[in-house]
Amino acid sequence: MKTKIFLFGWVVLLVLLASCSNNVEKDNGGVDEEALKNVNETGFPIVEEPITLKMFTGKSAQNANSDWNDILIWNKYSEMTNIELNWEQQIQTDSLEEKRNLALAGGNLPDVFFLSSMPTLDLYKYGKQGTFVKLNDLIDQYAPNLNKLMEENPEIKKGITFPDGNIYSLPSLVSPDFLSVRVASRPWFSKEVLNAVGMEIPETTDEFYQFLKAAKEKTDKVPYGGTSMDELVGWLEGSFGVANRGVRNENIDVDPNDPDKVRFYTTSDDYKALLEYMHTLYSEKLIEQNIYSIEWGQYLGNAAEKKYASTVFYDPVELFGKEVGSDYDSASALKGPDGNQLFTKVAPMVSSIGSFVITKENPNPAATVRWMDYFYSDEGARLYYMGVEDETYEKTADGKYEYVDEIKNPAEGLTMEQEIAKHLTWLGGVQGIIKEDYFQGSENAPASIEAAKKIEPYVADEIWPAFLYTEEENKFLASTGTDISKYVKEMTDKFISGDEPLSKWDEYVKTIETMGLDKYMEIQQAAYDRYKKE
Repeated sequence: MKTKIFLFGWVVLLVLLASCSNNVEKDNGGVDEEALKNVNETGFPIVEEPITLKMFTGKSAQNANSDWNDILIWNKYSEMTNIELNWEQQIQTDSLEEKRNLALAGGNLPDVFFLSSMPTLDLYKYGKQGTFVKLNDLIDQYAPNLNKLMEENPEIKKGITFPDGNIYSLPSLVSPDFLSVRVASRPWFSKEVLNAVGMEIPETTDEFYQFLKAAKEKTDKVPYGGTSMDELVGWLEGSFGVANRGVRNENIDVDPNDPDKVRFYTTSDDYKALLEYMHTLYSEKLIEQNIYSIEWGQYLGNAAEKKYASTVFYDPVELFGKEVGSDYDSASALKGPDGNQLFTKVAPMVSSIGSFVITKENPNPAATVRWMDYFYSDEGARLYYMGVEDETYEKTADGKYEYVDEIKNPAEGLTMEQEIAKHLTWLGGVQGIIKEDYFQGSENAPASIEAAKKIEPYVADEIWPAFLYTEEENKFLASTGTDISKYVKEMTDKFISGDEPLSKWDEYVKTIETMGLDKYMEIQQAAYDRYKKE
């Protein structure tokens, strides 16, 4: 009898071990053989027998009135793939973080977190725990479109691989040749004012200063106006040799004297020179004096009344109206006092890494990766941003793609955005890869495309994605790192406005050092070293 009990105990133990092993294997992106038998490796449908995926999504305000459980794009894609979608829809501005955290903490996990703004810290934390599926092998086997992009653009893989070597989410990407989206806002000058002061578009920081002075003295325009001082600082940083690797990693760039080292550029002499220049512009009232507090609505109202001689913003024709907007011509990077001439206000190809996360509850991770991978292809990008041919878009005689007239000129008093939201879901929620041929935002307007062409020669050869950190590093950056960044921003504004004199620069630098700069830079250097090795 004792022998039987002993053997039975071992059988139970072996079953439990096997069960645990299977769970760990699935949590880590392992293979469910039965699920795999249902997956077609290429073509459509993705699965032979229909499956349903529970999708938790953060919808933008533009999509608030649409039901993704019955909308053209997802109905069409379900027909193509044999994968039905059950959407749990949460407006991004309405407790998205709280609902997402409840799903994670309460164990009521969806199969996929889609456009739910998953923080990188949570990606790493729950990925290491096994709550989120490791995607490395699944990407290799079931994501040919993403693999092709990563082979052509190694910075993608670098930007989505965590310090433990794993990938826990599929990214939102911008096509490398769609620079207009990656630069976002850009500099514009009023042709009317240029003519009035007898000048061409400035090409140096000194010429920009002279233009602003002339506009103030000879016209009734505001020399420079914008929605924030940050836009102007971002444009001019490259003229002073700082922020030379783009916008994703705050306060750090590559040391110009050593390409293997990172630099905290906001304590450099170059940054001080930028602030001195900016303070001159502001103190001489060449910059709109309420720029630190102006609301977008007030700025757009001023622009519509032709009050600005220059600005850094999005396409003026699209946003100020054709009559006013057509008066503006675009500029590129200015040459600074030491000969620097870079346009550094550029985002990387990896727009976001927290937009598509597969959880351990997913019944078929392989099919799900294939589902998402389609949107990294040309055809998938067209479906996501344009919809279905002859229903939401048509191909023109010159080979371009345009929304049908019912969308461009909607009935019932709807705006174009509202009509798009009845059929598609990309407004405020870009996914897959954004391509110039299909993206319909203001960045694709003719003047914006032309502006990007002027900027392109001055973009740095390498634009860093956001660095990824270990849990221990993240803890420091979330506390001390955040305090340092807040202090830099606060003092930058004060130095420019004159609330603090630049004679206190050394004191400012010393304060940052005592806040923990050495440790901060150790972390950033370690992250950069990992980035280079990927």
